[in-house]
Amino acid sequence: MVKDLRDRKDGENGIGSYDNHCPPPPPASKGDKKLLVGLIWNCALELKFLITALLILCSFATLLQFVPAARLSLSPSSLRSCISPSSTITFANTAAQSNFSLSAADTLLPPSVHPRADQVLPNGALRRAFNPYGSAAYNFILMSAYRGGADTFAVMGLSSKPLQVFGRPNYTCIYESSTDNATAFVPGVKILPDWGYGRVYTVVVVNCTFPHPVGVSGTGGGRLILDAVTNGGGDRDLNLTDTIEALVEPPGSVDLSLFSSPPKYEYLYCGSSLYGDLSPQRVREWMAYHARLFGGRAHFVIHDAGGVHPEVMEVLRPWMELGYVSLHDIREQERFDGYYHNQFLIVNDCLHRYRFMTKWMFFFDVDEYIYVPGRSSLRSVMDSLKEYSQFTIEQLPMSNQLCLTEDAGKAPKKWGLEKLVYRDVKRGIRRDRKYAVQPRDVFATGVHMSQNLQGKTTHKTDRRIKYFHYHGTIAWRREPCRQLINDTSITVDGTPYVLDTTMRVAAPLVKRFELNMIGQSLTTTHQ
Repeated sequence: MVKDLRDRKDGENGIGSYDNHCPPPPPASKGDKKLLVGLIWNCALELKFLITALLILCSFATLLQFVPAARLSLSPSSLRSCISPSSTITFANTAAQSNFSLSAADTLLPPSVHPRADQVLPNGALRRAFNPYGSAAYNFILMSAYRGGADTFAVMGLSSKPLQVFGRPNYTCIYESSTDNATAFVPGVKILPDWGYGRVYTVVVVNCTFPHPVGVSGTGGGRLILDAVTNGGGDRDLNLTDTIEALVEPPGSVDLSLFSSPPKYEYLYCGSSLYGDLSPQRVREWMAYHARLFGGRAHFVIHDAGGVHPEVMEVLRPWMELGYVSLHDIREQERFDGYYHNQFLIVNDCLHRYRFMTKWMFFFDVDEYIYVPGRSSLRSVMDSLKEYSQFTIEQLPMSNQLCLTEDAGKAPKKWGLEKLVYRDVKRGIRRDRKYAVQPRDVFATGVHMSQNLQGKTTHKTDRRIKYFHYHGTIAWRREPCRQLINDTSITVDGTPYVLDTTMRVAAPLVKRFELNMIGQSLTTTHQ
């Protein structure tokens, strides 16, 4: 064995050497025991220093236990952390996080409120203490604010749903003019347009109507301030106010002619939040169909909540370049847990952003196709409804998988609206309706209709305008034809269907229109 050790030291096997602090042991002739004794003997000095240092360190750690904590900034755990480098890093990070948490909690505590302790009352009862920390939801999350005239504004945002439902929050509108330094105050009128569908947050539209014009004298301009007051909501002992700069109008930027001039567009589409893995082919069909239906004086506002991936963007880009489409990236709203990607907030922002830019505003989804029956045109239908501020549209639900047998082998080359030709005719079901409004008469809106408007609403439009609904097709990236049928009617899973080729007949006209408008750039679009 001694010979083996010597061989290793000489490097014959290509493996390291002994520690440089300890000289090699003297040759041993009586086995492993003598080798071990010789090694300890030659390293005796180093071992003495090591044992002495460990003894002192342990004695010091023991004495620390008896030193008062108030006079000591170093704990035994800190001492242990000094021994291990990795522990030192972990401890330092933990301490930093702890300090941050304490300072944050101190900041979030209401002014002049300090932690309370339990108290024994004179009658012997124990009064328990409750100490609030942090905040469960924001008081108000501002999205936008728009001027609606010389004296009126609308502010859109989200607010804590428990605060709105169980509390009594209120709002004060303040306008500070930049020309004459005048300041006007008025109570804000709160509207909750989401029908109670909110989650952590609900949608709030605040109408600010002053008793006289503001920000219009001289060169005009100023800023709109919104004071959001909790009014004891969340904590009845407190009345917290958040002051929000809702809108800034630079001097010379206020153009009152916008509110009385004829609108730029005849029809404007306000889309709900688009999310998920959408089919670019279905978006292509929908866009071409409605661009043709609405005509040249139309505009489409698309809201991207994560659904406009690169392939969908390629479909929208040609229409954006022609001025038909405006794309709004609203993915940031996903931070705040509201109903259905905050679509009630999004449609209200769209309403007030474009309120004076269009005669009619439509609200429906990208799997729904507006249809005017017979020989009527969209313009003639809208003219017949001009006495109404709002009308709703009847739904015609279509199968998302039933196709004709004659399309076998040709289905992948056909558009969805020309091959999905079976309509659901089940009776006794209340189906959702979509709608259109004259936006200048509307103060806040919803997904299926507005409940906050002036003027009349009609639902009797089924013979004048309808919409085909291809539910479940917009996020289906494969071939939708999963069952081929050679009949004019069929019942599938208890639901009766009839053959309806209305959209199939319209498809060639839509394809020709797309080709004339944007060329062949989208002919290779995938499902």
